[in-house]
Amino acid sequence: MKKATLFAFSFMLLAFVTFAQPQTPDAGYVKDNYVKHEYQIPMRDGKKLFTSVYVPKDQSKKYPIMMDRTPYSVAPYGTDKYKGSLGPSELFMKDGYIFVYQDVRGRWMSEGIYEEMTPEKEVHKTNNDVDEGTDTYDTIDWLIKNLPNNNGKVGVWGISYPGFYTTTALLSRHPALVAASPQAPIADLYRDDAFHNGAFMLVANFGFYPGFTNRQDDKPTQRRGKGFDPGTEDGYKFFMEMGSMRNSNVKYYKDTIRLWNEMMDHPNYDQHWKDRNVLPHLHDIKTAVLVTGGWYDAEDLYGAINTYKTLAQKNPATPIYFAMGPWVHGGWARGNGDHLGDVDFGAATSPFYRENIEFKFFSHYLKGTDFDLPKISAFETGANKWHSYKVWPPKEATEKNLYFLPNGKLSFTAPADAKDSFDEFVSDPANPVPFIDGISMDMNREYMTADQRFAAKRKDVLTYQTDVLTDDVTIAGNIWANLKVATTGTDADWVVKVIDVYPDTTTAGKFTGKDVSPAGYQQMVRSEAMRGKFRNSFEKPVPFVPGKVSPVNFELQDLLHTFKKGHRIMVQVQSTWFPLIDRNTQQFQDIMKAKDTDFKKATHKVYTSKAHPSYLKVRVM
Repeated sequence: MKKATLFAFSFMLLAFVTFAQPQTPDAGYVKDNYVKHEYQIPMRDGKKLFTSVYVPKDQSKKYPIMMDRTPYSVAPYGTDKYKGSLGPSELFMKDGYIFVYQDVRGRWMSEGIYEEMTPEKEVHKTNNDVDEGTDTYDTIDWLIKNLPNNNGKVGVWGISYPGFYTTTALLSRHPALVAASPQAPIADLYRDDAFHNGAFMLVANFGFYPGFTNRQDDKPTQRRGKGFDPGTEDGYKFFMEMGSMRNSNVKYYKDTIRLWNEMMDHPNYDQHWKDRNVLPHLHDIKTAVLVTGGWYDAEDLYGAINTYKTLAQKNPATPIYFAMGPWVHGGWARGNGDHLGDVDFGAATSPFYRENIEFKFFSHYLKGTDFDLPKISAFETGANKWHSYKVWPPKEATEKNLYFLPNGKLSFTAPADAKDSFDEFVSDPANPVPFIDGISMDMNREYMTADQRFAAKRKDVLTYQTDVLTDDVTIAGNIWANLKVATTGTDADWVVKVIDVYPDTTTAGKFTGKDVSPAGYQQMVRSEAMRGKFRNSFEKPVPFVPGKVSPVNFELQDLLHTFKKGHRIMVQVQSTWFPLIDRNTQQFQDIMKAKDTDFKKATHKVYTSKAHPSYLKVRVM
């Protein structure tokens, strides 16, 4: 299959094939050691959810249940057809569990109507008041009562969308649910996959929804959604030729994809998105939880970090664990996790997680084995080592401001000059800054650590960097951008990238690309976008007053990274990041309904003065 066609299925297949469980070449071990059953489990409102159950052939003892609820299909269907492997990793499959896989309501072979991130209800007055929490409760209750030789304990896990369903499993509050691991969970769809601070995540979503929408009624089916073939591998060229966002329907989708239209119709953080924020519901949780995420997760970094923080804050008496490694989306579940692109992490971090964190967590709570797992297991990139903490962010981290100064300088010392200095650039939507240095129709998760020298060469990218560091600088926790800006337009996007600049003496490492010069490499370690009209409120956008200095503050998410002695810290600021995010017309309007003629050039200023300081608020160890 050519690469352009793969675009149509990439995210669905990664989630379905890879995130469900690591695959082995055939199902021989599973067939030899497990018996497969299929059930239609009734819910309280009468709908039935299709469920595959794999039971150990050895019935001499009782087993705990490990469950994965998914919108990506529990295939293969048929009691004579087996998965290639079971559980979060091979360790579980060979240790012996009852494995349960369920198509969630409205997907594949389960009855009902599907809702994206089903809104949770705090009160369930009748049997028709259903959500993912009630569906999980009813499923667990049926399994405990109907599966022979279960030990009365249930664990749930899942990555990405199944991570969201793992979070909602906590809301079942079923007493048999004793352990759960939401991994890269979607928490607030507006902040995770759909929009980032109001900027639409274009390339990640465009190819996903045609394949994701396998049906739009309540009739169970194994039919897959028809994917979209863009006919090219050049995403930058394709989306430029597509034009405005409204052309996604005018030229291609023709208003046939309901879930796509929900995003197009709700660019602001309105009730549609508030209903799809699971975080406010995460109270009164008694289940032990292991939240897992990757520092370089291009999809659901927000979800992992904020699911943990919310659970820890609202449930102080509950054992809540947090594991963060140098991984892309789901990278801990497969492969070695020893590098990303050119960047070497110095060790096989993924097997370490699977063996020493995930497996031991579930084994302890489901089988009673001993373990000594720290509450926080965090991998420090840059220094390439694991750390254990009691809280996150670490108490040892202190807040400091990293200021933008005139002449491209970056310093922990505030600007002292009374002169109202600034840097400016022209942002042209007809020539947006690409988010990668290359051609692709995919999001390219490696962009999270990629060399940014290609961007630094552009006139529409501002660059600030420190002097050569005389000591290591470790940043632990979230970063806030605090910009003072002005624009000739009435709206503008602001993209901030935090970069680790390698010394000019750096030599090629094990994973350095053959055409890459490691000397002076500009490794991105954190980045985020902000649609300026939402600077005061995501619910009620406001225009910029042309020429007026305005504060634009937004979060870049957490990290644990050491900028080594001899390196530099760099920050780049730009207003386009294409086609990772859609283009801003730079006029105050509903960009989802804008026309091709609405895009305008604008001149943007970033201030670097004592009166109007721009800086990053960071936590330094």
